[in-house]
Amino acid sequence: MELQSHLSMQHLFLLLTFLQILMPVYPIGVNYGTKGDNLPSPKEVAQFLKDSTIIDRVKIFDMNTEIIKAFADTGIYVTVTVPNGDIPSLGDADKADKWVKDNIKPYHPDTKIHYIAVGNEILHWGTKEQIDGLVPAMKKLHQALVKAGMPDIKVTTPHSLGIMLSSDPPSSGAFRPGWDVGIIKPMLEFLNQTKSGFMVNPYPYFGYSPGNDSFALFKQNPGFKDPETGKEYDNMFDSLMDAIHIAMKKLGYGDVPIVVGETGWPSLGEPWLTWVNVDNAKSYNGGMIKKSSSNVGTPLMPNKNFEIYIFALFNENQKDGSLAERNFGLFKPDFKEVYDIGVMNGTAPKPKSHGPAASPSSKYGMIALFKFSPDIELVLYPIQDS
Repeated sequence: MELQSHLSMQHLFLLLTFLQILMPVYPIGVNYGTKGDNLPSPKEVAQFLKDSTIIDRVKIFDMNTEIIKAFADTGIYVTVTVPNGDIPSLGDADKADKWVKDNIKPYHPDTKIHYIAVGNEILHWGTKEQIDGLVPAMKKLHQALVKAGMPDIKVTTPHSLGIMLSSDPPSSGAFRPGWDVGIIKPMLEFLNQTKSGFMVNPYPYFGYSPGNDSFALFKQNPGFKDPETGKEYDNMFDSLMDAIHIAMKKLGYGDVPIVVGETGWPSLGEPWLTWVNVDNAKSYNGGMIKKSSSNVGTPLMPNKNFEIYIFALFNENQKDGSLAERNFGLFKPDFKEVYDIGVMNGTAPKPKSHGPAASPSSKYGMIALFKFSPDIELVLYPIQDS
């Protein structure tokens, strides 16, 4: 029996248009580093991500204007990073105004700048002057953006989990004394007022031990129950996220959204790093893609869809440190996948629920099924925006 006998093509077109607008979507982000002598040009990278992947946002670690310009008119969101050394001066309103005028105004909105990350892991790596100047710089940059007519750009700063005093079990989550009330609480107040996100870099990779490999890698395991909350955990990512949430809640800001600025797993490392291999990288990063698309959330934050930036886009052969540090990439410099986790067009994991949209900018909607009669079904698969 033909579909036209039950539903006119005009009605079908209207239905599809309506669903394309309203269907839930989910964001997939990636960190785009450039410490390699064999990497493709920013223009090639932007075109590849736009045409061939479901990745709809990137985060860069500087203010590389070639990269920023390359993403113009792609629809891909870009997070840019203020160099750590610039932070102290940006607490001055005039200097913040000039910084926005010189570094943001020429490119936005042609390039959809999403966040300005003020430094990177300042509480871990920064000088006292940078740490003391962090929140004032964030506030002045926000004011400069509003003054320049760009209030849609959010200001945040990424944190390593070195900010945590305790994270196991999640109910014990707390920030380090001194940083908690002196820096993080006023920062959370600012993020809450400006509707920005608290950006953290959770790496179960760094918490790996032979006894918790399945727990770290989203593999089947017995998990554990938090004795305080009674919540059950079957993966380390959820446990870390809920510990951060508890720490924020203790300061009165549990409703500020958490953004995952970095997370990942290397695919190649020194011989003694037996847990560093393609299978484990695929298991962890594939689990993150499924987590991003599921709307399941965590035990303490159910139905939350986190904005997640996987580290990293490419293997980078000139990075300092270990062999593993140079092999976090999802792609080789020739754009071939190091392993398949479903980020190429047509390979996206099917979302498990129909929760609220995480971002109106994501490329793909969720699958849907409509039954018009016992014999006729209309199945809608993810579709790419033009």
